[in-house]
Amino acid sequence: MLNISNNQLNKKVDLTLFKSGKEIFTKNYYKAFNKFLLVFAILGFIILFLPWTQNITGQGIVTTLTPEQRPQTIQSQIPGRIEEWFVREGDYVKKGDTILRISEIKTDYFDDQLIERTNQQINSKVLSVGAYKEKVNALKRQITSLKREQILKLDMAKNKLLQSKLKVQSDSIEFEAAKTNIKIAKRQYIRAKTLESEGIAAVKDVEEKNLKLQKTQAALINKENKLLESKNNVINAKIEITRITAEYSNKISKAQSDMSTAMSSGFDAEVQVSKLENSNSNYTVRRNLLYITAPHDGFINKAIKGGIGGTFKEGDDLVGIMPEKYDLAVETFVRPIDLPLLHIGEKVRVQFDGWPAIVFSGWPNVSYGTYGAKVVAIQNFISDNGKYRVLLAPDETDHTWPQAIRVGSGARTIALLEDVPIWFELWRQLNSFPPNYYQPNGSNKGKSDAKKK
Repeated sequence: MLNISNNQLNKKVDLTLFKSGKEIFTKNYYKAFNKFLLVFAILGFIILFLPWTQNITGQGIVTTLTPEQRPQTIQSQIPGRIEEWFVREGDYVKKGDTILRISEIKTDYFDDQLIERTNQQINSKVLSVGAYKEKVNALKRQITSLKREQILKLDMAKNKLLQSKLKVQSDSIEFEAAKTNIKIAKRQYIRAKTLESEGIAAVKDVEEKNLKLQKTQAALINKENKLLESKNNVINAKIEITRITAEYSNKISKAQSDMSTAMSSGFDAEVQVSKLENSNSNYTVRRNLLYITAPHDGFINKAIKGGIGGTFKEGDDLVGIMPEKYDLAVETFVRPIDLPLLHIGEKVRVQFDGWPAIVFSGWPNVSYGTYGAKVVAIQNFISDNGKYRVLLAPDETDHTWPQAIRVGSGARTIALLEDVPIWFELWRQLNSFPPNYYQPNGSNKGKSDAKKK
């Protein structure tokens, strides 16, 4: 009955007095269910006070611990054309094994005997350098000879100058003697003429004295000419000294100029030899670059530039290679709000794709299929995806990571933080608060020691 009438029968009649009423109203319904609800409520209340480990979850990929162990692509340092492949995708190669052979596409390097011809040019230039050195040495010897010859010539000219000066002195004495003779001849002539006018001397004597006077005058003129000639010889000797000095200065200067020119040409030849040797070394290295070799032991992943006859530029990716030996690591990303909570050496749980796991993020001890890791590097600059990159390495104190894991597979990470009650974690999640900020035990210990000091 719905009991919606204003004339309620149960208030006028006691239904429990009837047999059916006794069966219905005296029975206790849902007793077991109520007990279950009570026990569940008590257990739920107790569970709210159980410890819960706060954590930061993230998605990542499996990578390697060091950069040289990661997959890489092999490039060519020079542009070229693919001529021959020596490997297939998936092949194992050792360090130094030839992967492919390429050929030149630049016309400057088409000559097969480019290195040999460059060596010939180097040898010719080396001989040219030697010839210039010999020329310099010959010019040095020539300059030395010219200087010695100049000294001898100057000594000869100086001696001649001295002789000329002495000749001037001798002629000057003879000229003075001639002057004395003419004075004597004049007095004798005048005396003879006086005696002839007085009738004492004969005319013949006067004529003889006159003739002697004329001869003496002629001798005086001759002596004066010799004196002037000697003086001219002195001037000529001085001019000769100046001429010899100028002549040999010009010869020595010309030889020194030729020597400087030869030295300059020799230096230019040495520069050309150095350039040719540099080019020869570059040609030798470039010839070795025509064979692309493996930088380390590993497996060929993929031929990026396939086929025969295809051309490429310098720096283009040709083939991918994966190192044989590598140390696994996990690369994960965290939000900027969670970055201050992570520290180097932090413990992290990792779940790998393809490996079954039962994960209780707040109770890591009861999780199944997760592996231990620790933080080894935290990126200081944000990535393109708006998160910070964190690198994780295997935890040596935990279970060893599976050997079948390959680089590039997915992973889910759980960074373990502070232990809090479950009710606190529920309250934090409902209010969208971040996890509690904390410092590792080592940092807290250091702070407490500093405070004690």
